[in-house]
Amino acid sequence: QICNQHNAEAPNLEQAFHRMAQTEPNLDHDVSWFLLPSYWAKMVVAFISFLCFANSYDGDFVFDDSEAIINNKDLRAETPLGDLWHHDFWGSKLSSNTSHKSYRPLTVLTFRINYLFAGGFYPIGFHVINIILHCTISVLMVDVFSILLGGLQFSSKGRRLNLAPKTSLLAALLFAVHPVHTECVAGIVGRADLLCALFFLLSFLGYCKAFRENKEGHNFSIFWVLVSVSLGAIAMLCKEQGITVLGLNAVFDALVINKLNVLELIQKLLHKDKSLENAGLLRKGLLFRITLLMSGGASILYIRWRIMGTGPPAFTEVDNPASFADSLFVRAINYNYYYSLNAWLLLCPWWLCFDWSMGCIPLIKSVSDWRIIALAALWFCLIGLICQALCSEDSHKRRILTLGLGFLIIPFLPASNLFFRVGFVIAERVIYLPSIGYCVLFTYGFSLLSKQAKKKKILAVAVLGILLINVVRCAVRSSQWRSEEQLFRSALSVCPLNAKVSHSCG
Repeated sequence: QICNQHNAEAPNLEQAFHRMAQTEPNLDHDVSWFLLPSYWAKMVVAFISFLCFANSYDGDFVFDDSEAIINNKDLRAETPLGDLWHHDFWGSKLSSNTSHKSYRPLTVLTFRINYLFAGGFYPIGFHVINIILHCTISVLMVDVFSILLGGLQFSSKGRRLNLAPKTSLLAALLFAVHPVHTECVAGIVGRADLLCALFFLLSFLGYCKAFRENKEGHNFSIFWVLVSVSLGAIAMLCKEQGITVLGLNAVFDALVINKLNVLELIQKLLHKDKSLENAGLLRKGLLFRITLLMSGGASILYIRWRIMGTGPPAFTEVDNPASFADSLFVRAINYNYYYSLNAWLLLCPWWLCFDWSMGCIPLIKSVSDWRIIALAALWFCLIGLICQALCSEDSHKRRILTLGLGFLIIPFLPASNLFFRVGFVIAERVIYLPSIGYCVLFTYGFSLLSKQAKKKKILAVAVLGILLINVVRCAVRSSQWRSEEQLFRSALSVCPLNAKVSHSCG
């Protein structure tokens, strides 16, 4: 199947390499799914992602759009362009005590360009750009998932091979139609997440390109490593999550390029084994590349810290009540409950709400609260996946699970309250990037089920049904984001205790 994607007249050497690549574990082998050429696969993903959110193109400015766009003086021509680099996302001075310190000048710059080209505050142009961005990101996901699920291998001519064309298409479709993405696409303010994701993926693909010249990975391009760091900085100037791509690049380098066995490395460290070079820590320039990534990341964070005035943002208790709890136990248990709710939104994105604060989720104050079951289930699943990722004898399985968990967890860390207080309880927009990891894990689980199932076509039809349900859900949810009245009323059934929802509806 892989060979069919390439020219039948390719040299014998390249054909031999293709046959060698097929000896690797292949997720597609037992999967009953569509096999399309790369170009057509990307066209299908682009069309489906457009179909999901097309009905939001003529929506109004809703919710946070008013403050970030209509009332933001940085969008107007009379405001000096240089002010964008000294103001936060909402147009306030970063030095102000009331600033949320959301430093996203490149996102605001795109809003300004929209405003100037439209000649005023006309929402259609803003929405169209968001839809195009999501379609572009979904298309890029075909390449990203082909690397995450199939590995990074090249032909003798330096062409990257897609060793998992069916599963990478499925994962990209899952990403394109996930209803939790509606806030980012249908809400204009969600462009920060879209732009961040775009440069996040370009940074990852750029890092992969550093190893293109040699399929063994012994030689690498410093230029492309630096390009990847630069794209990560651009992603962070669109939204704060973007900096996490540097950590993911390091994980990818260790697991895929150097084929590092994490459990083996931990055992060597615990036994103070000096032969770490044999464990892969110093091979193939890994340490040098990790140093470049860490130095670049530290420099970017330092510059941003200086620009934002070295002070943390100021939030109120209604924004994030758990972070103001006196008891460390109450804070920890509620943070973990929030994580479980985020995981549930990925698994079952039915209860979606524009705002989850102000009484929407009452605090858990004792272990007798039945909601403890949710966070227990989350950690049971996570620990099980982590153990499989570390202890499995199958290196292919270890790589996919570790990368899936990495893409699920690392981009979510800035929103986890672990390093600093955030200004929300749950925000669907911050799950845009972590959903990549979810799609990897879902697709890998589907491939394992297909391997065991006797009636593979029935399983494929079931997954196709899930995709169709998500498409319909996206269309319905997009229509709810078309006006504030529809958006606020849709939240009543999800968060009836939310004072902001009730006030907005009133």
